[in-house]
Parts: sequence; structure tokens; C-alpha cells
Amino acid sequence: MTATAPARPRLPFDRPNVLDIAPLYEVLRREGPLTRVTTPAGDPAWLVTAYAEAKQIFGDRRFGRSHPTPETAARVSHAAVLDGPSGEYETEEREHTRMRRLLVPAFSAPRMRRLAGRIEELTARCLDDMQAARDARPGEPVNLHELLAFPLPVLVICELLGVPYADRGHFRQLSQRIGMIDGGADARAAMADFKAYTATLAEAKRREPGPDVISDLVAAQAEDPTFSEDELARLAAGLIFAGHETTSTRIDLGVLLLLSDPSRRDRFAEDPDGQVGPTVEEILRITAPGGLGLLRYAHEDVEVGGVTIARGEAVLIASNAANRDATVFADPDEFDPARRPTAHLAFGHGAHVCIGANLARTELRTVFPALLRRFPGLRLAVPVDAIEIRHNRLTGGVDEVPVTW
Repeated sequence: MTATAPARPRLPFDRPNVLDIAPLYEVLRREGPLTRVTTPAGDPAWLVTAYAEAKQIFGDRRFGRSHPTPETAARVSHAAVLDGPSGEYETEEREHTRMRRLLVPAFSAPRMRRLAGRIEELTARCLDDMQAARDARPGEPVNLHELLAFPLPVLVICELLGVPYADRGHFRQLSQRIGMIDGGADARAAMADFKAYTATLAEAKRREPGPDVISDLVAAQAEDPTFSEDELARLAAGLIFAGHETTSTRIDLGVLLLLSDPSRRDRFAEDPDGQVGPTVEEILRITAPGGLGLLRYAHEDVEVGGVTIARGEAVLIASNAANRDATVFADPDEFDPARRPTAHLAFGHGAHVCIGANLARTELRTVFPALLRRFPGLRLAVPVDAIEIRHNRLTGGVDEVPVTW
């Protein structure tokens, strides 16, 4: 019997384990590239599961994060980020261009290459901590998430933005609270605290600027009176949140992919430096950090995939599903680092492609070879199916990756 989708299914969908996406995505894609769904907040939205339509919407300026009448906009969740419309409808494109102009130099490929050596040093420090934890309790599993996948992106983003690493516990708990799908009032309170924290950082940079991104933003603000204190604080908070949450999850999932099949791990360990580039791209394609998708609103009536998306309607682009579209990727559920081409949508597409893509790639291309060179016999201490998924977090992911060697 062929599976059929329920009427207006509700996100997030059930999934077998942290490495697989929900089977319902494939069911929905067979019925059409766009489907009506209900968000976790209880509002209607279009869900895009097909690659061609996802790429089209990413690159179409008729879709944006702002809404023509924000008070009527569908909500995605009760988190404090990516929950509903953001920015001003009349000025979104201009403001986006301004912010990209400010931030692109900080996250450029040349700057990431210069940062690569420092990322290697920070990775080695985390691997030392993993070994110390094993030495302290011989025979017991080590939680790779707490000792590598979380601290490494935090160390990197702190150096890049100019954030004190000693504050990591503070912004970690704020990040967790603002990213709770059902966070509600607590998520909003955490976002207010987060913005107050980054405003304090900005004030410190005014007194004593450094070679970091927040200092760059403060300098730009001094030259642009329309760049408000609230904008700066919100932007800095967003960079801290995205800069460590998403990369941390990719490290966890990449490790799980490599270790869930010992032959896969061994092949990579034979030539980690030679294989890391395509391996990272395949990890980015096939892993599924969150279960909601990226939010856009139609700024006018737009026909996509045979349906008309009305002005103001919400669209959720399920990159996780689009990256497993069999019309684009042969055997899409198979992990294949030899896959060519790998034109995945993990970082989006077009003018709004993720500004941190170069940074994420630099970290991932550093961490996996270093990890397998240091611990070539690394293995999971529990089956993948036993690892609990963080269903209530926007970024998904896990809290534990128990390993041994």
C-alpha cells in the first residue's frame, strides 16, 4: 500500500533517528513540490520539499523575511528567532544589502584561510581535552559533543567576533532558550537579555576596539546614523547564535555519519586530507539539523511549482528534503563523498546565501581530519538509534555523542 500524507500535516515530522530525515518528506514530494502544512505555532504555511522549487524561491526577490502586514503574518514557532517576520517590508532589500556589505569582508574566503591555522590550534586543544577526559575515566565513553563539537565553534566565533570565551556559559544558555520552539515568553526574555549582553560588548568595543567583527560593526555605526543600537545588538546576537549553534550540530552529525559505518570511517582515515573536501560537502548535503525549514514570506502573488503562493503567505523551504531529491541526486539517501556535482542547498542559494558558509566549511574541513588522525580507532559507544534528537530546538541536533577509542 502506498503511503499518503495526512491532511495539512503538522511540523516537525517524526524521523527514525538523527541521521535520517522524516519519511513524510518523500511522501509529500511525490504529491507535489509544495504542500500545505501547519507550523508548530498552529498557523498555515507552504512547505517546499523539491530541489528546483527550493532553489527558485531562495533566489527570488519576491520572497523575503519581512511581511507586508506583520501583525497578520503566520508564525512558525514560539522561539525568539526565525519565528515570524523580521525587518521592515519597505526597506528589507536595502537593509540586507547594507548588512552584507558590512559583514562579507569579515567572513570572506581569504580571511577564513588566514584563520585556518588558528582553528587548527583550537581543534588540537579540544582533542587534548577529549584525551584528558578519557585518561581521567579509563574505559568510560567520552561525550564528543561537550568536548569538541560545542566548544570548538564557540572558541572560533568568540575570536572572530571579539566575544570573551569566559562568557560562553552565559550566551550558551541564552542561545538554548531563544531557540526553543515552544519557548514563548521565556524565549523572548532570553532574546532581550542576549541583546543587552551584545550591547554591552559593543560599548566595550567603542572604548577599546580590536581586530574583530563587533569592533567593525561599531566603526560602521559611527559612520551611519541610521544603524541603530538595537540593530547592532540584534545583529551581533544573531551572529553569536548562528556562529556556534549550527556548526556545532554539523560536527556532531558528521561524526555520527563517519562512525556509524566503520568501513566509512576507515576509508576516510586512510587519506583524511585528500578526502575532506568532498566528505564535508556530502555531510552538509545529507545531514538534517532542524525540522522546520527556512522561512520566507511572499511579497506578491507568485506561481511556483504549479501553485500560486498569495502575497503574505508563509513558505518554509525544507533544505533537508530538497537535498535528498532523487531528480537531482542519485541514490539521495546514500552517503557518497564521491558524488559529483554536490550542488546542495545547505547554505541556501542566491543573494541570501548564508554569510557564514566559508567559516563553517573551514571549521569542518579542519575538525574531521584532525579527529581521525588523533583517534583513528574512534567509534561510537552506543548505536545511532539510541542517541536522542533535540526535537524542541530550532537547530535540532543532539546533546550527546558518546565515543570511545
